[in-house]
Amino acid sequence: MSTTNTPSGIGAFTVRDLDPLKDAELLHGWVTHPKAAFWMMQDAKLEDVERAYMEIAADEHHHALLGLHDGEPAFLMEKYDPAHRELVGLYEPEPGDVGMHFLVAPTGTPIHGFTRAVITAVVGHLFEDPATRRVVVEPDVGNKPVHALNAAVGFEVVGEITKPEKRALLSVCTRAAFEEATR
Repeated sequence: MSTTNTPSGIGAFTVRDLDPLKDAELLHGWVTHPKAAFWMMQDAKLEDVERAYMEIAADEHHHALLGLHDGEPAFLMEKYDPAHRELVGLYEPEPGDVGMHFLVAPTGTPIHGFTRAVITAVVGHLFEDPATRRVVVEPDVGNKPVHALNAAVGFEVVGEITKPEKRALLSVCTRAAFEEATR
């Protein structure tokens, strides 16, 4: 588990490995929420969520982590090896590339700046590994709020790609760009 400092007033973030069975009900509520439309699991049943995250847990190239805010579940992050998952054949991976997805839990009491703090914590967590040279993302081209968040933490757009499930905006963030954007 790692702890990330966040902007004043937001609190502390930690991450832990996701337990596909114990955390499935929580995740089910998040991924089927209308705000999670780009997660593409709107119609998922609890069993579908369990199955999806059991598959990730068994995959050496894909990992799911549960993010906690002041000790309470607040976001989901996935990291994957883009040379083996998600982006195979869609771009030329470089050594040290790590793919990332993140989802902030829906809430009735939003905190200003929270989602930006989450993406900062997620990317920071990935760069804690000295082997990570770039973080790679591929959000839906229509997900304008995430494009703005990505840019705010140092991601640069590479271009549009076509995945089986969506048109995506491939973007990368180097350690130097992240440090520059978040200092």
